Amino acid sequence: MLVIRPSKGWTTKRRFSDEQIIGMIKEYEAGVKAQELCRKYGISDATFYKYKAKFGGMNVSDAKKLRALEDENNRLKRMLADAMLDNAALKDLATKKLLTPDVKRRAVLDVMDRHSLSERRACELADLHRLVIQYTKQDQGDEDLRKRLRELENERRRFGYRRLGILLAREGFEVNHKKLFRLYREEGLAVRRRRSRRPILVPDRANQRWSLDFVSDAFEDGQRFRVLCIVDDCTREALETVVDRSLSGTGMTRELDDLIRRRGQPDMIVSDNGTKMTSHAVLRWC
Repeated sequence: MLVIRPSKGWTTKRRFSDEQIIGMIKEYEAGVKAQELCRKYGISDATFYKYKAKFGGMNVSDAKKLRALEDENNRLKRMLADAMLDNAALKDLATKKLLTPDVKRRAVLDVMDRHSLSERRACELADLHRLVIQYTKQDQGDEDLRKRLRELENERRRFGYRRLGILLAREGFEVNHKKLFRLYREEGLAVRRRRSRRPILVPDRANQRWSLDFVSDAFEDGQRFRVLCIVDDCTREALETVVDRSLSGTGMTRELDDLIRRRGQPDMIVSDNGTKMTSHAVLRWC
């Protein structure tokens, strides 16, 4: 292994203070030879003449002023370098949408790696508390929930995370909608678009398929009302017409329960994707 040792007069930290160097030069100006001074202080000729070129003709106060100017210059250089580094890091952060703590955490780690910033400085630029970076996620044992969520999404491709949450609740999974939405996004799931619509077959017997829909109208005074129409698709019989100023999903299921008790349960009930038809009350009833 090659080891390089610094020679006399070449050190990472200067051996002599400004006052000592000026004292050497004063001795030289008083008549002491340079070789004798080099032997006395243990420095090379090149080092002595470098000191002479820099501090020749100066007194101690001038040296202190020079040192102060050098320190101030170095400080300003460091400030400029830090400002340029911060500017580059802010440009990288500006290209990302820092909307959630997890996204901010990944952005800060990326900036720290690319620009060699400290954790404190990177968090200040991203307006993120350092505890968020230092936090370690704990495994909450959601593998069974994730697996069942993926299976249900493959079975019900037109269901979003809320409707899938109702199916999961029936199976005993207790999870709120915020966590369910996060898992839904992390698994890369989404409602799939229909590529082609299959034609609806006409039923060949009564009570095989019912259709639901709303119609609306207004009184002479301008107040509106809605009518829930339930029709048998085979016989075209109007099984029920429910008129009300406002009819909620719970009220609609109550009317369906009453109709099923009187007419029997159909094989299928179809409707559009209106807000009443896809409400939580209707989904739970289904």
